[in-house]
Amino acid sequence: MPKRVIVTGGTGFIGRPLCALLVERGYEVVILSRDPEKVAAAFEGKAIGARWGGRSPDAWARYADGASAIVNLAGDNIAAGRWTTEKKRRILESRLEAGHAVLQAVERASPRPAVVIQASAIGYYGDRGEEMLDELSARGADFLSGVCAAWETSTRDVETLGVRRAVIRTAPVLGARGGFLDRIVPVFQRGMGGYMGNGRHWSAWIHLRDEVAAIAFLLEREDLKGVFNLASPNPARNKEFYQTLGRVLGKPARLPVPAFLLRLALGEVARELILPGQRVIPRRLLDAGFPFAYPDLEPALREFL
Repeated sequence: MPKRVIVTGGTGFIGRPLCALLVERGYEVVILSRDPEKVAAAFEGKAIGARWGGRSPDAWARYADGASAIVNLAGDNIAAGRWTTEKKRRILESRLEAGHAVLQAVERASPRPAVVIQASAIGYYGDRGEEMLDELSARGADFLSGVCAAWETSTRDVETLGVRRAVIRTAPVLGARGGFLDRIVPVFQRGMGGYMGNGRHWSAWIHLRDEVAAIAFLLEREDLKGVFNLASPNPARNKEFYQTLGRVLGKPARLPVPAFLLRLALGEVARELILPGQRVIPRRLLDAGFPFAYPDLEPALREFL
């Protein structure tokens, strides 16, 4: 029998290529979705779609019996729209409900899954200026830091059940047909691109292929557990990032966007997603020997642009 991996958020920007890679490697992949028939069709029958509304594991818990892994990527999109009170509630609750469902499925499973891969983000660290941030760095004190900390905690108790757990704090992901560059590239193509604020703050990033490969790496390495930063080993200052993007597109980054305009237009989204300095290093991945395919920014951008 093939090894089974259950993926929440398996139709998303990261989840879809991850599921495709796992199918390619011979896993039986179960993707949780409100529309399982559509999922199965999208993967041409090579993956199983299981119905799930984001809360109770009742409809899919049986798949957890003896599974190789549960990869929990589910959560409301933090970059879609302003952070109203209702939006912030959805951001937090969607993550906690998914985590609690995964925990319940593990508690019921016999035998239990070998590993739970729990998503998080480098927003855990908050705005840290010039500080070099690795997995031992303290959490920040803003809204997104609190969300990430709660998200990580939502599945923590699987460890007391004897299940290995790896927490992935992911940097902004670079890739085609999704991610934050979908909103930015069209602006550059119109000749209106620029860096954010004064451009001196650090911007961590990771190529989509390295993101997916790192998740599979952690899934298959039985000796690895705990927190891992999923980010390129070479973060860039924001000005360098957008000047490189402009060079790749042949559209110079000429129009810096003042920080006060970003805060006025986007509120907390600007303060916590766009303007913070996060010089994040994937120290534990490097120590484990993970081979980054795209450690440098310009080749990473050129690969899909």
